[in-house]
Amino acid sequence: MAFWSFPRYVCKAEKQAKAAKKLEQLKKKRDVKPVILQGSAIARTWWGKAWNRNLERYADYSNRIGRGRSYVRHGAVLDLLINPGEVRALVHGSRSRPYEIVITIKKMNKNVWHAVTAECGGMLDSLQELLAGNFPASLGDIFMQQDAGLFPGPKEITFECSCPDWADMCKHVAASLYGVGARLDEDPSLFFTLRGVDVGELIARSVTKNAERLIVTASQKSSRILENVDLSGMFGIELAEGADSPGRTPGREPRAGSVRKTTAPGKKKTAGRGAEKKSATKKAVSGKRAAFSKKGAAKKRKKKSTRGALKH
Repeated sequence: MAFWSFPRYVCKAEKQAKAAKKLEQLKKKRDVKPVILQGSAIARTWWGKAWNRNLERYADYSNRIGRGRSYVRHGAVLDLLINPGEVRALVHGSRSRPYEIVITIKKMNKNVWHAVTAECGGMLDSLQELLAGNFPASLGDIFMQQDAGLFPGPKEITFECSCPDWADMCKHVAASLYGVGARLDEDPSLFFTLRGVDVGELIARSVTKNAERLIVTASQKSSRILENVDLSGMFGIELAEGADSPGRTPGREPRAGSVRKTTAPGKKKTAGRGAEKKSATKKAVSGKRAAFSKKGAAKKRKKKSTRGALKH
């Protein structure tokens, strides 16, 4: 074969089969954590997608990072571990032995970290909300700021691979970087582990800001409080007056918080109507009873007189 001939084309199915076979061999020798995608998308959550977008937006990586997409899609990343400031991976390639990759990422600058936590203060309610990506878009923009956000730039990333590829970023390194995005789908907290910062500090700062805002709000007068309003005229009631209030009946102290109803203008008082109706009903019933009694007495007298006539 001439030196200018191209290597044989290997289809995706064949690559997947070879990677799966090599993974089974590795599992017998050591504990591995392969990158296995759920569907065709490399990343599905906010943190996974943001990691990949960050890599793709840099000119240093945009032309080279794509070389690793097919590798991570057909399961070539056989093992991937994320530690503080470091990613270690094993990627299956053309050789029988997987290539070893070490990606070093500088820990986040303390000044940048403090600036980010200050900017997002009061915009988060819980750790679960943060890791799930359930936060305002403005907060996501703060996280994604170039050179001033949470995500590393090319100058903060260095890498090594055991493959013979002379390129600055080989496809095995690119696959590992995409593998990090996929792994963040499973556990977003690994991002903060990788960047060497305490996610609890971010949440505590935000919760403290929320508490301070609530205290300030509680100390201010609510716009819903009614001041200088005539409640008696508004609701048609007469409020109990204090000891020094004019118009109070002398010698009579109203009960605390008591309210005396007043008759609305234009309406007649109806007090006592119920009692009058009851009295009339009782009189009617008594009259009917008396009438029945008189009729009964008359019948009895008539019967007695009839009986006496028959005897004679």
